[in-house]
Amino acid sequence: MQSKVYDRFIRYAKIDTQSDPRSESCPSTKKQFHLAKELVKELNGMGLEDVTLDENCYVMATLPSNLEKEVPVIGFISHMDTSPDFTGQSVKPQIVKNYDGKDIILNSKKNIVLSPQDFPELLKYIGQDLITTDGNTLLGADDKAGIAEIMCAMEYLTENPTIKHGIIKIGFTPDEEIGMSAEKFDVKKFGADYAYTIDGGEIGELEYENFNASLAKVTISGRNVHPGTAKNQMINSMMIAMELHAMLPVNERPEYTEKYEGFFMLMGFNGSVEESSLAYIIRDHDMEKFRKKNELFKKAVEFINAKYGKNTIKLDLKDQYYNMKEKIEEVKHIIDIAEQAMIDVGVKPLIKPIRGGTDGSRLSFMGLPTPNIFTGGHNYHGKFEYIPIQSMEKAIAVILKIIDGFARG
Repeated sequence: MQSKVYDRFIRYAKIDTQSDPRSESCPSTKKQFHLAKELVKELNGMGLEDVTLDENCYVMATLPSNLEKEVPVIGFISHMDTSPDFTGQSVKPQIVKNYDGKDIILNSKKNIVLSPQDFPELLKYIGQDLITTDGNTLLGADDKAGIAEIMCAMEYLTENPTIKHGIIKIGFTPDEEIGMSAEKFDVKKFGADYAYTIDGGEIGELEYENFNASLAKVTISGRNVHPGTAKNQMINSMMIAMELHAMLPVNERPEYTEKYEGFFMLMGFNGSVEESSLAYIIRDHDMEKFRKKNELFKKAVEFINAKYGKNTIKLDLKDQYYNMKEKIEEVKHIIDIAEQAMIDVGVKPLIKPIRGGTDGSRLSFMGLPTPNIFTGGHNYHGKFEYIPIQSMEKAIAVILKIIDGFARG
């Protein structure tokens, strides 16, 4: 199994599928079809049924039941795109066999080193085999590791038809990294009662709580005149932007928060005297606190407009997604089955809130309860990304054990 998941992941990682938040098309980049078409070919080769690839780059497939009784239909979902924030072109994965706990030289020419001094969790994997980058790109374990793990699990079931299972649905989506993968996901067509995204981090992660999220886009209008005659005439939009930012609580920024603590994060700032634009994300697990954060932001904008003029700031504030805990707790047994599956294969469950979003959030509110399970990867979205092969093997084992859990009822 190790060689299969390694080979499969390496093949997927080398296919550039970087998404683009500036694009208005779906998928945001046509190159995501390259991986999608490869997956369709492999799914058909395994003998899965109803294998489809639609015009928006969503791949779906079905492994029919071999049971005589009816059991819930379960799905496994991963995304094909990689982060737009770091290049996914010309990915050249490297393997470190039997990791010795020392520094790993990713790129000697650029002196790029993956060190346990910077990333102490590396020491958990002494004696294991790690897949790393070459220091020039991300690795793409988010979420090509999840795809490889699902594919290996399906291959194992098709090669071992005596293993009993119900109907299994497979879904691979585009554009998760830009928050659009659930946008055109056809829950009815998918046809699962419950699903799991294989899109978490380190081994053992089991997540069914995520942030409530909103996006605030701010446009500030100023007035540009020559600085020599600026007194009582100039309105510097950048200074107003700084004033607005200073009104938000300093200790509620990502760099000062953890666990269930929410935050305001400035994501982008473009400015001149005449006009400035800012983008913020607002996050909190607790809905009441989330609403209060949104109201605080609105009040800060209202204060600035009262001070400098009615239309000084234009605010576009929209909710993005909500905490899936509300939907998952109604069917908590799907968490219990996943937790027991991990225990059964020798993995310690790490049940914790996601400090971010997940496909499962949108899907859960679309009628498909979908918690999140680990892939095994670390340091996503950058050149220090790595994944232990043994963690990938355990993810496959967990998928198979979840399937067994539903088959047994």
